[in-house]
Amino acid sequence: MSDAETLFEKIIARELPADIVHETDTTLAFRDINPQASTHVLVVPKTRYRDVAELAAADPQLLADVVATAARVAELEGLDDGYRVVFNTGADAGQTVFHVHAHVLGGEQLGFFGRYTGASG
Repeated sequence: MSDAETLFEKIIARELPADIVHETDTTLAFRDINPQASTHVLVVPKTRYRDVAELAAADPQLLADVVATAARVAELEGLDDGYRVVFNTGADAGQTVFHVHAHVLGGEQLGFFGRYTGASG
C-alpha cells in the first residue's frame, strides 16, 4: 500500500466535501460525483486497504461491515426494486482509486455488464 493519501481518505477526514448518505464507526457512504445510475453511492471502509481482495484477507469483519453498509444505503435510498453492489479490483476492472470501495447502483433498470465501463473508481 502506498503512503500517499487517497481522495477517499481526504473525504473520510473531512478535508474534502462529499454528500454523505450514511456513516458507521467503520464505514462511510457518499454519493459518487460521476454517477453511473440514478442512485450511485460509494461505500468505503475508514481503514485503507487497496482492494476487496486485500480487505477480505486482512479483515473479513470489516468487509462484512462494508457490505452491510451497502445494504443499509440501498434501504435508505428506497432501492426496493433491486440494486447492484460492485467492487472494481485492479486497473483492468476500472479501479482508479486504490482504497477499496463498493459502488451501490440502482434506481433504474440496470443492464448486464459483460464489458461494463460505466462505474469508474
